Amino acid sequence: MISKRCVKCGFDSEKNKEKFEIYLCDICHYFSPNNSEKFKDYISEKINGTVLDSFRKYTPVGEKQKKGMISQASKGKVMSRVPFGYKMENKKLVPAENKNEIEDIFQEFLQENISLRQLAQRHSLSVNGLKKILTNFTYIGKVKFNNQVYEGNHPALISSTLFNHVQNKLEKLKKEKRDELEV
Repeated sequence: MISKRCVKCGFDSEKNKEKFEIYLCDICHYFSPNNSEKFKDYISEKINGTVLDSFRKYTPVGEKQKKGMISQASKGKVMSRVPFGYKMENKKLVPAENKNEIEDIFQEFLQENISLRQLAQRHSLSVNGLKKILTNFTYIGKVKFNNQVYEGNHPALISSTLFNHVQNKLEKLKKEKRDELEV
């Protein structure tokens, strides 16, 4: 075990983090300022590390739940509401009657010169709802959770190629909008 003693409270752990080339435990790191001058003052005020022991034993609310959800996502289970175009049967995600509308939405967005607002209205969706559909990995048979993408255990409704082309167009539109705002 590599020792990385916390300079503020003296807690010794290999999990301690470095900030401004000084090691701090998770608790001291959390409360430390990002300004280097204020950080020096913060470090100069030493504390008794045993005072923080009860906090070290504490697992933040939701941490256990999040680990369980990551485990489920890694097994291909969707961690959100049932997406448009799917339904839940026997705890499994299966294509719904409106599944073809998903491919229509992706194709129309890609092939037509249509705004997100117009496309959303055409399919009785909000613009935010449309954006969620157009960026949802579920439609290519994947599960995205905690910024990780896993192989899903449900059928894809569109091809990865179509999905990637739509992502490229969305990124291009975002860039054009940023460029307009900079002018």
